Amino acid sequence: MVVTPDHGPVESATALDEAASTLMDVWSRPHTAADVPVPSTQLRALFILERGPVNISRLAAELGALVSSASRLCDRLEASGLLLRDPGRDRREITVRLTSDGQQLLDRLRARRCEEVAQVLATMPAPARDALLWGLAEFHEAASRPDAGGEPFPRLT
Repeated sequence: MVVTPDHGPVESATALDEAASTLMDVWSRPHTAADVPVPSTQLRALFILERGPVNISRLAAELGALVSSASRLCDRLEASGLLLRDPGRDRREITVRLTSDGQQLLDRLRARRCEEVAQVLATMPAPARDALLWGLAEFHEAASRPDAGGEPFPRLT
């Protein structure tokens, strides 16, 4: 992939698509390790729950799934000891939250992802790493603006 300064938004988007695909390949390698006891959809649910307890309807919406499917997914995660169901005050609304084992799994995955990315970054010249980080921060900022058409993203630190 060759990127030149005169690339327009469409050419840049094509180059970014290719680079993002490579990044996602590197990023997701730890998710398929032998000691990761759950498939990717269940991992997505755990990462959602890491932000805090939610009811199953909200979890389903964030996963883009049916409530019944999200409930079955929670059954499997609960059986694995990675989440807990908490009955609400009126017992009609059940929330789900991570267990300490679930949080430990996510912490392990996050550390491994950082190791995988760091190995690639270590092979890059320092100015290229700096340019990459600057460009990603600018992309994040642009995508977080209300006129970008999406939901605001949490601020990078």
